[in-house]
Formats: sequence, C-alpha cells, structure tokens
Amino acid sequence: MIQENNFDVFVEQFADIRILRYKINGFDQLSLERKKLLYYLSEAALAGRDILFDQNYKHNLLIRDVLEAIYSLVSTREDDKDLLLKLETYMKRVWFSSGIHHHYSTDKFIPEFSETDLRKWLMWLDEEVVRKWSSLPTGEFIDFIVSEIMDASVNAKRVCQAVDVDLVAASANNFYEGVTQDEAESFYNAKKEQDGDEPVSHGLNTRLVKENDVISEQTYKVDGKYHGAIKRIIYWLDKSREVAETDQQKLVIDLLINHYTTGDLKKFDEYSIAWLKEQEAMVDFINGFIEVYGDPLGMKGTWESLVNVLDKQETIKARLVSENAQWFEDHSPVAENHKKKKVQGVTMKVINAVMLGGDCYPATPIGINLPNADWIREKHGSKSVTLNNITESHHLASLKTGLIEEFAWDEAEVAKYKKHGALADNLHTHLHECVGHGSGSMLPGVKMEDLKAYGSVIEETRADLFGLYFMADEKMVELGLIPSLEVAEVQYSSYIRNGLMVQLARIKKGDNIEQAHMRNRQLICKWVYEKGQEKHVIEQRERDGKTYFVVTDQAQLRELFGALLKEVQRIKSEGDYLAAQKLVETYGVEVDRPLHDEVLERYSKLGLAPYTGFVNPVLAPVSDGEGNIVDVTASYSESFTDQMLRYSRDYHHLEAQRV
Repeated sequence: MIQENNFDVFVEQFADIRILRYKINGFDQLSLERKKLLYYLSEAALAGRDILFDQNYKHNLLIRDVLEAIYSLVSTREDDKDLLLKLETYMKRVWFSSGIHHHYSTDKFIPEFSETDLRKWLMWLDEEVVRKWSSLPTGEFIDFIVSEIMDASVNAKRVCQAVDVDLVAASANNFYEGVTQDEAESFYNAKKEQDGDEPVSHGLNTRLVKENDVISEQTYKVDGKYHGAIKRIIYWLDKSREVAETDQQKLVIDLLINHYTTGDLKKFDEYSIAWLKEQEAMVDFINGFIEVYGDPLGMKGTWESLVNVLDKQETIKARLVSENAQWFEDHSPVAENHKKKKVQGVTMKVINAVMLGGDCYPATPIGINLPNADWIREKHGSKSVTLNNITESHHLASLKTGLIEEFAWDEAEVAKYKKHGALADNLHTHLHECVGHGSGSMLPGVKMEDLKAYGSVIEETRADLFGLYFMADEKMVELGLIPSLEVAEVQYSSYIRNGLMVQLARIKKGDNIEQAHMRNRQLICKWVYEKGQEKHVIEQRERDGKTYFVVTDQAQLRELFGALLKEVQRIKSEGDYLAAQKLVETYGVEVDRPLHDEVLERYSKLGLAPYTGFVNPVLAPVSDGEGNIVDVTASYSESFTDQMLRYSRDYHHLEAQRV
C-alpha cells in the first residue's frame, strides 16, 4: 500500500480498474463558512448521480437496483466465496462505469458468473420487490434481466463511432428514442438555421424522441425529465447561495438554478459567462449537462459536477500561462486567419478537488477547460483548472508500479522521468487546458458541430498538440515554469511511449480504439512517427524481444507537432469534416495487432489495472444540537463498496424505468 504522510492512496483493484483516494489539502484550515459552502455544493454534486446512470443507458438504474438487491441476499446466503467475488466485481464495474458499458471503450461488459447463477439469485428476490420494477410475470422479468446482463449482443455499444452506420441507432445511450441519425441531424439543423452569432448549444440538455411520427425534445428541468434529481440539486444550490463568498458567486448560483428550473439554454450561457467572470472566490464548482463525449453526434451533454478549492501557491505558477495567452496565440504555428486576433478572458488556476460527481466520478479528469461554446470562448474567454490533488495521487501511485521501467528504453530515460515526470505532466496539462482549448478562431459560419463524430477527437488533438509544441519553447524556461528543456524531453518521450504503446493496454485484444482521448493520442504519435521516419526522428527499437520507441531528435519532433497543429486547427477553423474523418480514421483508430499483443503481454506481467478512479472523501457536518453547523469534517476511510452503497441509499432520486 502506498502511503504519503500516513495517507493511504491505494484503496483496491478489481477487473481492469484501480481505485485510489485523494486528500483535500488544507481543508482543516478553511473557515467555517467555506467549509459549509463546500459541503452544500458537494451535496449538490452527489444529488445528480442517478442522472448519468440513466443517460448512459435507459435500464441502468433498474440493473443497478437489481444487483444491489441481489447482493444483499447473496452476501448472506452464498457459501461459494469465488462466486460471490464474481458478483461483487461485476457490481463494482457497473458502479464505476455508471452502467453496464465500459466507461472508456463503451463496450458492454459481461460478468464472470454464469446465467444459471444469475437466474438462481433472481429467484431469491421477494415478489413484492420485483413488482416495483416490473409488471411482467416473474419468469419474463428474469429473462429480461438475464438478457440485459449476460447477452453481449443486446445494446452492445453505448457510443458507436463506426463509419457508414446509423450512429444513433447503433448507440445504446439514452439520448435518443425512436429517431434515426438523419432525423436527429435534420431536427437540429433546422434549429441552427435560426441562430444568430450567439447560438445556444442545441440539444445539450434534452432527450430527442419520436412518438406517433412526431419528433420532440424532453427537457431536463424541474417538472421535466430528471425532475427528482434536479429538485435536490437546486435545494443544495440554494443552501450554498446563503454562504457564497462573493456577489458574483451568488449570481452564478442564481443563474444555474434558473437554468435548471426552466431548461432554458440561454440561461445556461448566461451562467457560463457569469462563472467565467467569478475570479475572486477560493471555492468554485461546475454542475450541469456539459461534455458531449457520450453522444456520437456530439450534442447531448452528460451530467457532471466538480467541487473544488483553490491551491494558491500552485495557481501563482500556473497563471504565468494564462497571463501570456496572447504571446502563445501570436507565436502559434497555425495560419494567421485561424488565430484569435485578441485573446481575452483566458484564466488558469490550480485547484484541489473536494467532491466529484456524475461524469467526473469515479474516473476523473486531471484538467478542465470551460465553457465549451465557441462563441463564448471568442467573446468572453475560458477558465482552465488543473486538479492538483488528483494528479498528486496518480503520481504517488505510479512510482512503484514498474510501468516506466518496462516501457522506457534505458535507465537514463527512467531517471529523467522520475526527476521531471510530475512537472512535465502538469505543465502539459496547464498548456492543454488553458491555451490549447482556449486558442484558435473559427471562420464565419463554422460551428463546432460541423465535424460531427470527429469533433471531440479533433478538439483534444488540437489542445494536446498546442501543449506539446510549446513545452519545448525557451519561453517556458524564461517564465520559470521549468528549469530546462529536459522537462520537455521527458514529456515528448512519455507522450510517444504512451500514444504508440502503453495506452494499448486499455484495448481488448482484436478491438480498435473508440475513446476520443485515446484516438487523439495515437493519431498524433502515429502521424509524427510516419512523417519523421526519413530523418529518424523517432526510432522503433527492439531488445530481448521487446519493442521500444525512442525520440532521437527533439527539435525535429517539435516541428512535426507544429505542422500537425497547423492542419488540425485548419480542420476545426474551416469545419472540414472530410479531412477530419480521413485524419482520424487513418491514424487514430486502427491498432497494430502484433504490437498490441506484445503490450498486453508485457502489461499483464506487471499486475496493473490500466484504468484509475477515485473514492470521494466523506464530508460530514457537525451540529451544535440546535440545527446549527459548527464544523464540517473530512474523512478518508470509506471503501469503494461502502461509498457506492451509501450513495445508492442516500442519493437515489430517480425511479428506474419499469419494464
């Protein structure tokens, strides 16, 4: 078990998942008002948990309820410990992925227990309990649950990104019902024709359905879809308003409550702009339907929340990036007409996560840049954060895994990584989130949705390339962000090593790459490897039957990163769908099968899980006995299973869809 100052980072490992914990640095020193604010916002972050389960697949809540009911019986009746472990593992996977599809690959995963075992357990359920879930005869209900859990062909893919198929029909997510891809695109294209120069993000907070040949939207709002969870979110947001740090923060909360109450996307844009302007408070949060990775058409937002508190010392360093945003834009290698003439409102801060919710939990990003609407970014800027305590936990957990030693070429490369790896990763994240996502300009009439299923990959590719290109600029040393360009050398080697090899450990044998960030990383690495072959910029070497990729010319590699950045920015700026499709499909999707087999074998010998997630701290109010909160404590001893069962008990605000 890894420890740092008596704080246990590692929690447990199961299937392909490793669970860690993070510490809220400096929490005990916060004022009572800030602690109360964090507690209320954290309750709002947990109140929407059921929403993501339902968005990911319409029967996820039912399956979760059934599994938890079975578990409560099986854990007391089942004598076979190995069989009980198989049930626990499957249930943990469902909790981790907020449903029955893998959180990264979006493939449906199948349990290791048998259909016979499942049928036996389902028969143990009380008939009255079953009647709450279904009007079907018991036998038919059991058949339904067995099919949903055991049949890999039933709703096999949560997000399908295959070429030449109906992406809506082939995706199991719950954003659409009864409509085809063509119908969905036509519906929203008609709405976009009415847009001015400040378009709302059509479809972001709705489910598109067709009933009796009429297509309409079900809006996520009070008295609309997800009413039960949204009412609880609003309750806690209203409580947080009472202890907000600034008037601007109160305005942010008011606008978000208004958006949740009405479902009005213009109010969401107003909230986003107000959130950008709030720069004084130590406590910050996001809460809402935001990222569109879960929708193959790139329009529907999954629900997420992140509550955080400022890390003052690290933010002082990070703001050197945002304060020089115009310099980065001016010196970017992209075409002049694809640059922002005036960069404004770009801010950067380092935060410590306090509570993760929805699509930020249990797997969480290490950096965030919002808002996503391009017109807001153009006119008002963007806010970037990096999650210091999350990165800290990742780094502490990585030091004893043996992963770097296995895939790095020599001891010198390993030593440099251990010396500079954490700094290199953090700087790349700062550049990616702050000036990467915040850079570039769209040509008139071009919208982010023009790239369709490839939009997310292109955007992440663009931000990563921006960070990689500037990592190796002397400006980084001049600003005092790194001691020398050796830090960039470490990041270049690490990025190539991961993009061409290590990340393949996350892909099942025989599969191609589906997830946007993984496609982005392989796209970049394969492109620069191919274009640099003549000059041996990156060499593929072998030793003892093992493959290694070694960067031999850092300066040439930087030039290649710049050349690709120029093309990727052009694709986004011009909305060139065909070029995006060709670039992603050529370099980002297909896996080198022999290399993949080798990586899987080498990785398996390390005994590591390729995916990482977190348990949240437990925030508990301390009362004076008269209903007044006199303190809030943070504890870190809760197990993953205990946390998930508690969340299902205390934050189950939506009813499962009956069958």
